[in-house]
Amino acid sequence: MVAKPYTFAMGAKLEDHTKQKHKILREYFDRYLWVRCRLPQQSKFRVAIVDGFAGGGRYEDGSPGSPLIFLEALANATTAFNIQRAADKMAELAIECLLVLNDDDAEVVEFLKSQVAPVLAGIRETVPKLHVQILFLNKPFEKVYPEIKALLEQGSYPNVLFNLDQCGHSQVHSSTLTDIMRSFRSPEIFYTFMIESLIAFLRKGDPKRYRKQLSHLNLTPESLEALGTQMSNHAWLGSAEKVVFDSFHDCAAFVSPFSINNPKGWRYWLIHFANNYRARQEYNNVLHRNSTMQAHFGRSGLRMLSYTASDPSSGLYLFEEADRERARDQLHDDIPRLVNEYGDAIQMADFYRGIYNMTPAHMDDIHTSVIENSDLEVVTEGGGSRRAPNTIAANDVLRLKPQRSFFPMFLESASGKKER
Repeated sequence: MVAKPYTFAMGAKLEDHTKQKHKILREYFDRYLWVRCRLPQQSKFRVAIVDGFAGGGRYEDGSPGSPLIFLEALANATTAFNIQRAADKMAELAIECLLVLNDDDAEVVEFLKSQVAPVLAGIRETVPKLHVQILFLNKPFEKVYPEIKALLEQGSYPNVLFNLDQCGHSQVHSSTLTDIMRSFRSPEIFYTFMIESLIAFLRKGDPKRYRKQLSHLNLTPESLEALGTQMSNHAWLGSAEKVVFDSFHDCAAFVSPFSINNPKGWRYWLIHFANNYRARQEYNNVLHRNSTMQAHFGRSGLRMLSYTASDPSSGLYLFEEADRERARDQLHDDIPRLVNEYGDAIQMADFYRGIYNMTPAHMDDIHTSVIENSDLEVVTEGGGSRRAPNTIAANDVLRLKPQRSFFPMFLESASGKKER
C-alpha cells in the first residue's frame, strides 16, 4: 500500500485517529516521566526518544505533532518536578534527553526544523534543568535504524522510547521491534499501523494460519478477500486483536493489542510494547482516563482473548465505567482461579507479571477485586493483612484463604479421568 505523503509545509490535516494517538502518547509520556523521576535521591534522569516517522511537527490547525509533544511534556515535567522539589527542600532534578527525529521526506524534515527551533529556544531560556540534544535524520526507518541503535548504545542510554507512527504496515519489520526490545535495558515502543496492511501480509505469507485465526467468524473464502466490509463488526475487532497479538507477542514481554476506536471500522492499531509490567499497568490506566479512544472486544477479566463468538462474557470494551464494572465482575472469579493454578499463593509482583498481557483492566479495579474477594487475602512482608486496595505493594503475597467458596480445578489425567 502506498500512502499519500503529508504536505506539512502546506498544512497537513490532523485526522481524528491521529488526534487520539497524540492524546494517549502525551498522557502516557507524562506518567512515564513521573514514574521514572520519583526517587527523592535522584538528581539526574537520562532518556533517549526516537521518533522514527516524525512528520513536520505541526498541523494546519496549529496542533503540535509528536516531536513537539515530547518537547512540551519534557519542559512541563522538568518545571513541575523542580517546583515540587523546591517546596520539599530537595535538590533540583536535571533531565538529559537525546531526541532523534527522522523522516524520509527531506522537505518535511526542513519544515520540522523550523517548528522545533523556537520551542527548543524557549526551553533553553526558561527551563535550565532540561538539556535536549536533537538529531535530525532523513532516511527510511529500516535503513536508518542500525545507525540509531549504534548511537544509543554509544551514549549508554538505559531508558529508550521509540515512537513509530508509520503509514501502512511494512515500514517497520517485526524483527526490528524485537531487536529494539532486546537491545536496551529499559525500552518501550509506540507502534502504529493499518490493519488492512497486516492482514494482506498474513494472507499472502501464511494463508492457512490466517484462515484458522478467523474461522469462528464463518467467513467464506470470498469474504476473506474483502474484509474491509467486516471492519465495523465487533466480532471482527476481536478476531483482529487475536491476529495482532499472535503476530507481535514474541516481540516484547507486554504487548497491548488494542485498536484506535472507530465504530465505522477498526482500521488503525496503536500498539504499546514494554518489558516491564509497570509500563503496561500505567498504559492501561491511561486508556481508562481516555475512555472510548481505544477499543477491545472480548473478555474484560484476566483472559481477554479467550472467547468464542457465542461467549456471553465477551463484549465491546471502551475503557468506560460500565466496562470497568463488567471487568470487576469477571475479575472476582478469574483472580482466585489464577492463584489456584500457582498452588495457593503468589507474590504480587509475579501476579502482575502474569496478568498484564491478559487483561485491559485498570489497576484500581484489580486491587479492589482482590481486597473485596472473600476467597483471597493480601499478606504483607511482616505478616499483616492489607485492608485497602491502594495500600497493596509489589512485595506483598496474594493467597487463597484456607476456607474458600469455589471448588478447585483438577487436571485431567492421561486416561482422561479427573484426578481426585
